[in-house]
Amino acid sequence: MTLYDPRATTDADELDVRQIPKPQRHPMIFDRFDALASGESFVLVNSHDPTHLREEFARDRPGDYEWRYLQGSASEKLWRIRIVRVTEPHPVGRI
Repeated sequence: MTLYDPRATTDADELDVRQIPKPQRHPMIFDRFDALASGESFVLVNSHDPTHLREEFARDRPGDYEWRYLQGSASEKLWRIRIVRVTEPHPVGRI
């Protein structure tokens, strides 16, 4: 699956986690997301479809994000997903 998104034309906003040890990936991705202002985004680059990560976003950040597949190829082991913050960040300490 390959989708065109004109906002995903540069590498400056990519977070490539393919070489990051697995235990560090999700915390790193959530840290990156939590640092975004409303309307900002980044492109996650991974070697597989990160379905467990998406489930964590749905559970822990419901309504705070959009998940847009830009590219997905099991044969190439390349997935690119734009993750967009659609709400203002929550104040520190908010439950």
